[in-house]
Amino acid sequence: MILDSLEKSNWIKREALRIGFSSCSITEPSISKSAKNDFKSFLSKNYFGQMNWMNERVHFRLDPKLLWKEVKSVVVLSETYSHNKNVLENLDKKNKGNISIYARGDDYHKVMKKRLKKLAQTFVSDLSCQVKVFVDTAPVLEKVLARQSGLGWTGKHTNLVSRDLGNWFFIGLIFTDLNLNFDKAEDNHCGNCSACVDSCPTNAFTEPYRLDARKCISYLTIEHKGPIELSLRGKLGNRIYGCDDCLAACPWNKFAKKSSEIRYSARKDFESPDLHQLVLLDDASFREKFSGSPIKRIGRDRFLRNVLYAIGNSKMKSFLPVIEKVLVKEEQNPTIFEAALWAKGSIINGCQ
Repeated sequence: MILDSLEKSNWIKREALRIGFSSCSITEPSISKSAKNDFKSFLSKNYFGQMNWMNERVHFRLDPKLLWKEVKSVVVLSETYSHNKNVLENLDKKNKGNISIYARGDDYHKVMKKRLKKLAQTFVSDLSCQVKVFVDTAPVLEKVLARQSGLGWTGKHTNLVSRDLGNWFFIGLIFTDLNLNFDKAEDNHCGNCSACVDSCPTNAFTEPYRLDARKCISYLTIEHKGPIELSLRGKLGNRIYGCDDCLAACPWNKFAKKSSEIRYSARKDFESPDLHQLVLLDDASFREKFSGSPIKRIGRDRFLRNVLYAIGNSKMKSFLPVIEKVLVKEEQNPTIFEAALWAKGSIINGCQ
């Protein structure tokens, strides 16, 4: 096809929607000075905790062209995973675990990457260009590029918010050597609202738009290795993988579109999982249960640690027999054994 840059851009957006993406926008392959400074400030304060990968290859994150010198445009795609449910309804069920809504279905990395590759192939075949596809798999500041593309704005919870999608969506990128028309950045529409910041159980926001990941429940239950700080354990409640509180608080979610992707739908046994059953998973059963799920990547030990913290927070004495089984079974596993001891003490003493 012989098209000018605007025609190519419009063609790409139509193809993206036809294939099933929720939105498509385009930006230049560069990071603004203010975004660079924000990221450097985040690193300098050690807010990244144990996520040392964020402090590596920083120069690539600050300049996308270092990843691929031929890139001229970045196509930003979104996929909504909203199912218009009360994602916080499990938090009062003490014998159940709460899994972040995005992790109740199939691993979005695999689902979205497949669709991104399909779209990218149409670029190559119909527009005669080169492409590279990214889904949270490279040193790229995805949210910054998405914001610059007009997909949404950065909410006070540091996640992207869209007027059309709320904040329940995934982001994927296609780098291309095509010269395309760039979209304008979206204005910030948070106004005086602070619902997301006020909702955080651990007060992880040092101020609006500033997150100390070391206190964030999503970080603690997914990225943090080893025992979690004693002062934070009680605040985890029954959250065993991730946290949706700040996302759920955003009033822009009233405009969120329900996802049509069946693979993002919650597996029945992930909607309200029983803690009694989860805490007895061995390595083989853990891998089988969470096959194809993002939960699998944190491994059994970290997951059972989270489950035991939830059990301790339940204050239910009916859990004591199963805790004793864990203490015998996991005596040589320091991470699980320590969490089991804490859970037992928490229930017996009635305090964290």
